[in-house]
Amino acid sequence: MTVPGTRALASVATALLAATLLTACGSSEVPEGADPDLVDAAEVPEAGVCRNLEGQALTAATDATPHVECDEPHNSETYAAGTLPEQFHDLSVASPDLDQWAYQTCTRELRRHLGADESTVMRSVFSWVWYRPSERAWKDGARWYRCDAVAGGPQTSALMDLPTVTGQLLAKKGEDRWMACAQGDSFDAAKAIPCSQDHDWRAVTTIKLGEPDAPYPGDNQAQVTTRDFCSDSVDAWLSYPGDFDFGYTWFGESEWEAGNRRSICWAQTEK
Repeated sequence: MTVPGTRALASVATALLAATLLTACGSSEVPEGADPDLVDAAEVPEAGVCRNLEGQALTAATDATPHVECDEPHNSETYAAGTLPEQFHDLSVASPDLDQWAYQTCTRELRRHLGADESTVMRSVFSWVWYRPSERAWKDGARWYRCDAVAGGPQTSALMDLPTVTGQLLAKKGEDRWMACAQGDSFDAAKAIPCSQDHDWRAVTTIKLGEPDAPYPGDNQAQVTTRDFCSDSVDAWLSYPGDFDFGYTWFGESEWEAGNRRSICWAQTEK
């Protein structure tokens, strides 16, 4: 028996993709709780800095959340930052080209930071949000980007606190607290949680749907291919038990255009 996978249960590792597709806003006043020196900052942000991102900071195009020491409770860490490539300097701060570049850059750099391959990161609770200068700072010539690692997302109740050091955290077999599972009798109604909690489903493998230059195959083909591949993949992961349940997460054209070519396979298991 198979449990039909749905796009409703977003992978924890990619659930924050929407945060890369927002429009930057100008800054006319200092938001509550913000660091005034960061609101319209022109300087490139510092990597290795930790923060506690909350509320609108998770869905905004720019961010001025104050720093905290990384050995204090925090839920985000800047793992990559720098100057945008020159080809983007004459674009609007809200250009979709920036979002696509940031998706590819932040995704690649997160894998490097965590010390893991694409499949492992997609099956983890880690994701990222990215920020750019405010509209005012952009008009004044600021051209920086910032990628922040977070654990958890919209499918979980809250972002998880991060350890003092996240670098190479997934280089060896990931601890269950950092891997993605889900809880619920039905996969399409399950809630994403860390695997360290009691769970009914585990993200066990990913499957590749196409090469980087391949055109989007269409919703139906992407879903059918994911379903068929995941059936075989989960069967093998469970050591061919005969009867088994599985789910799958596939992603649509917007994610494909941003650079994602993988779907996620879930096994019904309490392990």
